Amino acid sequence: MVSGFSFLIFLLSGFAFNWASAFTHFYSKRWGEGRGRMVTFVTRNILGIPVWAFGVILGTKATAKLLFVPSPAVRALAWIFLGVGTILMIWALVLLRLRSFRPTEKDTLVSAGLFKYIRHPIYSALLLDFIGFILIRPTVPVLVVSVLGWVFVFIQARLEEMDLVERIPPYRAYMQRVPRFVPRFRNRGQFDP
Repeated sequence: MVSGFSFLIFLLSGFAFNWASAFTHFYSKRWGEGRGRMVTFVTRNILGIPVWAFGVILGTKATAKLLFVPSPAVRALAWIFLGVGTILMIWALVLLRLRSFRPTEKDTLVSAGLFKYIRHPIYSALLLDFIGFILIRPTVPVLVVSVLGWVFVFIQARLEEMDLVERIPPYRAYMQRVPRFVPRFRNRGQFDP
């Protein structure tokens, strides 16, 4: 088990690099398409996601007293959040294909499947995962991981949207139609078209 808050080094530096990956258009305009794509790839897939994910793992393994003892119902709810989050994430990654790992200036708008109902299903999945983590292992380090994870997701989504409106002009209209993280429901319980 890990002790203390050393996991924050990995968590926060990974988040920072992931935030830096959101500027594909800027990098491509400054250094050319190939180098811009490479900077985005490295900051997201090498210095970003793996590093903050390692920080999450260390935070969940940190030695700490439980804030409360999760009941079987709470544990079941946590696993539901984690399961739904995982399904959403995989489904969204399949729809995005390489766009999620290697965005380019030539990307096109994905607005079908999950993306018809929410703009950021991967980040919605992460929000659910962070709730699941705190329910399954309610300690101060996991609470810190989860709160910082939520902050990360909101900032990352905003930064990416700034980039997407530059790279994919139809994205601006798409933002007006489709909610960011939670689908809209009609009165009869149906998704909005």
